[in-house]
Amino acid sequence: MQKTDLHTHTSFSDGHLNPEELLKKAAGQGIEIISITDHDSINAFEVAKSLENKFGIEVIPGLEISSDIRDTEVHILGYFIDPQNKELEHYLHFFREERYKRAIRIVEKLNILGLKITMEDVMERANNSAIGRPHIAQALLLNDQVKSYFEAFYKYLGNHAPAYERKVHLSPQSAFKIISDAGGLSFIAHPGNMPEILVKELIDAGVDGIEVVHPSHTPERIKFYRGIVNEYFLLESGGSDYHGGKREDDDNLGKYFTSTKAVEAMRLRLMRNTS
Repeated sequence: MQKTDLHTHTSFSDGHLNPEELLKKAAGQGIEIISITDHDSINAFEVAKSLENKFGIEVIPGLEISSDIRDTEVHILGYFIDPQNKELEHYLHFFREERYKRAIRIVEKLNILGLKITMEDVMERANNSAIGRPHIAQALLLNDQVKSYFEAFYKYLGNHAPAYERKVHLSPQSAFKIISDAGGLSFIAHPGNMPEILVKELIDAGVDGIEVVHPSHTPERIKFYRGIVNEYFLLESGGSDYHGGKREDDDNLGKYFTSTKAVEAMRLRLMRNTS
């Protein structure tokens, strides 16, 4: 089977590798189609697109947006979006600004808890990318405030942990519209830990597809979500959710993937939408 990885991250958000490093690694794993789905950023696409011929990999424009259903955070993947769409650019700029403000609040909470960390430490780790909790975790680790990246999340940054701060609220319907208005398709990301009733709500709200293959999904879950895709005439995606670095997920790239048929089905859906 030809390998297609539709969920990866670069240093333009919370990934460890830059686009060229990611494509080189992906090529070494036999991946033929890839989508870089950075959080609230499409800035890696242009760089990656220019390297398609060098590595023999097709690059599909993508991104990952966070949304909420009541108290549950839901991530939405967008594919085949227009990187030049001005409205999308406006929204993503807003989200990145909100990420910065959120990071300030988290750092303030950490300081109150007695941890020695500054926004300068976080900005150094982010290096002009969309700031996220992983950058704060890295700063804590480098400042010897925690013993591991995972400890930073478990003790301080994870959902319901003492320094946790919610992102700006965005409904799934709004995320779907942002993606659709930019010419793209929306997918529920890694629904494995999501109550089934929420998956049904997202389907009713108009999502285009579900990420069936993901490192957090057991073979039973993959079979289950593939059944839902078929039952509701949805599209299927899948990928490694590769970040690299302290995530210790190097083995996932090339191990978790979908087929080129999934991409062909997306293209067909887009053609029907515009006809």
